[in-house]
Parts: sequence; structure tokens; C-alpha cells
Amino acid sequence: MENSNRENKYLRAKERVDELKKFYGNLTSYVLVISGLAFINYYSNGFGYMWFLWAAFGWGIGLVFHAIKVFDLNPFFGRNWEKRKIEEFMKEEENTDKWK
Repeated sequence: MENSNRENKYLRAKERVDELKKFYGNLTSYVLVISGLAFINYYSNGFGYMWFLWAAFGWGIGLVFHAIKVFDLNPFFGRNWEKRKIEEFMKEEENTDKWK
């Protein structure tokens, strides 16, 4: 029992580390690519029209949603809410099975 519990904790921690690695990889790519696009934009027209901001805005929206998921920033349906609901349903199941 203790071994399986420890193994479950390890697997959850490993999954969390993988999520963080993917997010930081995405963030690093964002910074490098947008910086490169800004450099190209500056040397092509001297920021007369800052077209690289369209890419920064679009990718930035995706990055924000990725951060919300990875860092559990969703106040409505985050991991805590999920955990509470699972426990609630398990208690309901336990109560209904008592009388059968």
C-alpha cells in the first residue's frame, strides 16, 4: 500500500515537472522568436509599422492560457475544485451504498 502510494506521488510529480518543462520551453521559444521578429521588423522598415506585435499578441494569448493551466490559476475549475468534487462524489457514493 505504501509503495503504491509513493509510486503515485512520484508519477504525479514527474507529470508536473514535464508540464513545467513544456511551459518554460514555450516561453523561451516565444522570447527568442518574437525578439527575432522585432529585429527583422526594425531592420526592414525601422518600426514604421510594427507588424511583429501581431505575432507577439497571438502567441502571447496562447502562452497565457498555457500558464493558467500549468500553474493552476483558474479560480473556477482548477485542481482544488476538481479534488473537492471527486471527494464529494465519493462521499455520496459511500452514503448511498450504506443502505443497499
